[in-house]
Parts: sequence; structure tokens; C-alpha cells
Amino acid sequence: MAGATGHVGGAIARILAEAGEPVRALVRDAGRQGLDSRVTWVPADLNKPSTVAAALPGATAMFMMAGYPGLSEVLDAARGAGVRRIVLLSSLSAADGDTSNVIARYHIESEETIRASDLPYSFLRPPTFMTNTLQWASTIRDGGVVRATFPDVPMAVIDPQDIAAVAAVELREASGDSHVHELSGPQAMTPKDRIDVLSDVLGHRIGFEGLTDEQSAKVLHEQMPAAYAEAILKFFAEGTTDESPVRPTVEQLTGRPPATFRQWAEANVGEFR
Repeated sequence: MAGATGHVGGAIARILAEAGEPVRALVRDAGRQGLDSRVTWVPADLNKPSTVAAALPGATAMFMMAGYPGLSEVLDAARGAGVRRIVLLSSLSAADGDTSNVIARYHIESEETIRASDLPYSFLRPPTFMTNTLQWASTIRDGGVVRATFPDVPMAVIDPQDIAAVAAVELREASGDSHVHELSGPQAMTPKDRIDVLSDVLGHRIGFEGLTDEQSAKVLHEQMPAAYAEAILKFFAEGTTDESPVRPTVEQLTGRPPATFRQWAEANVGEFR
């Protein structure tokens, strides 16, 4: 599996390892400290597809991230090694089909490449992660005012642990069917809604300022390359992607409802203190 040191991939590896499943994870540095000893860590780099082939023999399913230029080569190697399913962490933006948007495009292209491989697949399309709230952590710890982009845009934010739980189910899928799963958390929330929950969990009022679209654009262009800033502005200022719908997918596939933002905040409260 790829991405095993990230929020979603790390949770997938833990879920499968705790269930006694053999997990082989790709990592650029297999000697890193703190890696889960229950997981077999294999040195490989998805930007160098030839390094991935050695990790594939014996694997039955593979978790992938979107956006790697050598994906076709990796898929060829996976098929040759007997991999029977690809589970891709995609995005709700892929459903729009807007290849002029740089973020949507790399998810769309990754999905198209996997479809063309003829391998059975499961595409997971989540909205914004609850963990994105951690970008406010240092401001909250310092007692400052959170200045949030797109303050009036509701998003059914999702805990990466729930994405991982769905991925773990799909990695075990034995049929030859392919699936596209649009995911969500249990409630559509604006940034101010999330701040209100954090304030309650922390026991003190957090200052909040909602930015205008023009202010949001300035902040985004300062933080990232222009093409990515413009992509996010299209999503949320122009409204090309709607992340507000609450979907039953997580509960349907895992047998339990997705975590609420309050549950996530309580589990991660130490990050904000």
C-alpha cells in the first residue's frame, strides 16, 4: 500500500494489522523510526515506478494515492504480480469532470488510468478531511483569532479514520466488481460551526474571522502555487464542487456511522492546547 505514513494510509495499515492481515507498505525510508512493527515496510518511491515492482509479489490488493505520473507502469506491474483490486483515494472533485481544474484533473486522470488497466477498482471520493482543521491549531494554542477562508461554505467534513475503515473493507473485496464510493461525514458544517465545537471542547471561546473571497484568494496565493490556489477558489468561491451532501456510504460499508466532528475534536484536543 502507498501513503502508509499519512492520515488515511496510516489508519488503513493499523486497521488491517490489528485484524491480523499481512500489510506491506511502501515508504521512501524503511529505516524511519516509529514505524508500526506489525507492518512490512518496503523501500519504494511511487515517483520511480521501477522501485515498486519488488514489493508486489504475493499482494492481492493495493491502496493507491492519486497524482503519480508513473501510475500506468505501477498498474502493469501490479497486474503481472497477481494484484486483483486497486483501491484509490480520489476526491469528490473527480465527479465534476473538470480537467481545467488542476486538483480535479489529477484525480480524474488517475481514475481514468486505473479504469483503462482492466483491474477491478474501488474509488473513494471523500470531501474535506477533519484533519484540515489542524491548520488552525497553532493560532488556537497561541490564543489568536482564526481567520478562515470560505466561512459560509458548508462541508460534510470526514474523519480520515472513516475513509480508512472504508478502504480496509474494499481492500478485502473478493468480487471482480468495480465501485465508486462518494463519502461524507455525518453533518455539513461551516468553518464557524467547527470553531464553535472546538470552543466547547476546549472550554473557552476561540476568536473567529471569516474572510471574503478576495481575502481568501490572497491567502491561498501566498500559501501555494497559483494553479492550486485557483483550483480551490473554483471549488469553494465559485461553487463548482458541493461538499455539503451527507451520504450514508460509510455506515453502509462499515456497519457503523462516521465520526462526528465533536468526536474527532475530543480525540485530538491535545493538538489545540
